Amino acid sequence: MKTAAREKSSAGSARPGSTGETLVRGGTVFTAADSFPADILIRGEKIAAIGERLTPGAAAGVVDAKGLEIYPGGVDVHTHFELPFMGTVSADDFESGTIAAACGGTTTIIDFVIPSKGGSLLDALAAWRKKAEGKAVVDYGFHMALVEMNADVAAEFPKLIRAGVTSFKCFMAYKGAFMMDDDQLLETLGLAKKHGGLVSVHAENGDMLTHLMKHLLAAGKTGPEYHPVAHPAEAEGEAVHRAVALAQMAQAPLYIVHLSCREALAEVKAARCRGQLVLAETCPQYLLLDDELYRKNGFEAAKWVMSPPLRDKAGQEQLWQGLRDGFIQGVATDHCSFRFQGQKDMGQSAFTKIPNGIPAVGDRVSLLYTYGVGKKRLNRNQFAAVIAANPAKIFGLYPQKGTIAVGSDADLVLFDPKKKGRVSKDNTHHNVDYSAFEGFALEGLPVLVMSRGRIIAKDDEFLGRKGCGRFIKRKGFDAQDWS
Repeated sequence: MKTAAREKSSAGSARPGSTGETLVRGGTVFTAADSFPADILIRGEKIAAIGERLTPGAAAGVVDAKGLEIYPGGVDVHTHFELPFMGTVSADDFESGTIAAACGGTTTIIDFVIPSKGGSLLDALAAWRKKAEGKAVVDYGFHMALVEMNADVAAEFPKLIRAGVTSFKCFMAYKGAFMMDDDQLLETLGLAKKHGGLVSVHAENGDMLTHLMKHLLAAGKTGPEYHPVAHPAEAEGEAVHRAVALAQMAQAPLYIVHLSCREALAEVKAARCRGQLVLAETCPQYLLLDDELYRKNGFEAAKWVMSPPLRDKAGQEQLWQGLRDGFIQGVATDHCSFRFQGQKDMGQSAFTKIPNGIPAVGDRVSLLYTYGVGKKRLNRNQFAAVIAANPAKIFGLYPQKGTIAVGSDADLVLFDPKKKGRVSKDNTHHNVDYSAFEGFALEGLPVLVMSRGRIIAKDDEFLGRKGCGRFIKRKGFDAQDWS
């Protein structure tokens, strides 16, 4: 947990005025489409006006944003808080996880409901909402993971859509647990299209992975350095190819989660160039970390065991290029944190027993700014698109979230482009004993974060209150945004 304070910023006033009005004065606004100097007048929870030299009411609070860049609050559409997985539960719950998100500039998350086989999807949704209510400090929605497809599951689809859960995840890996076969995936794609939902896939060929794991373990190759060997890029590329073909047959849109390699990206690019509606996300770890971490850290390599695993360094620039060119629409985190001591070390006897996942929800925005904008891999509008606007559009949150516009929620991140820092377990808000990005230098940091008009973080200090986040009922998928 966080133990070290950072230097203070000059961003003003810590609370809205007594009238419920706040003026954010003198900053430069960046959205996915525009860049301009402006004041932002917030009334209640919404943006009421945007313009130069706005005049607030006499009792309004004022935030001095001179010299700062203002972005839409980040939208992370791939988190796993308080997730039962591989014999343990992920270390961040909806309180610690969303506090980390808030301090890092993310004001909306979408987590995954994982139902049990034979159980009701609606009951599972109720259980996940109970986990979040009274804990989450930023707004949140849910995807529904599907671990089977049958008549009972199909009957709940329209009810879930009405409940605001409009996206469904299918696993092409984890054979014997979550994995769906092609027939089940086709049924899911058809149902989602019929009811206005969107299907996402964890794309790894589960049979290939199971085969490789069996032979590696039989040969005594049990250390974490063999995790990437058991999850080769070819298995991801094949699964993306097959998922794209199935989506084409179903005439349904498709979303690829945590795309990690050039083999998978090539399949997405080919589909898009044919005119097929295939969307994708990648994650900071695949843009910035590489598979050398598995080969030089002994058992500590378990810290970076995730699925898909880290790939070779040579492929990273292709992922950055995919972001620039619009073949990858967003950057999420797949945040699924486990402590090294007491959780990751459950897999000392075999890499197949290491809980998969890393902590990242609090690091995403600053890493993308430093190594995207700062290294001229992304311009500022592209940065706003991949951290906020595109995820919000894809998953039915836009324009309530993901942009800075009159009528939108007043979710804002004020960035000081000159402020420096460093990623470390000593200043993390994640509830873990290590940082996946330990030592990464940062230049350009969030100095003030607002959620629905309230300041919830300033200079990496959480200022909100437990439970102030709200569940968001999301709209159905709108293909017109991407045609």
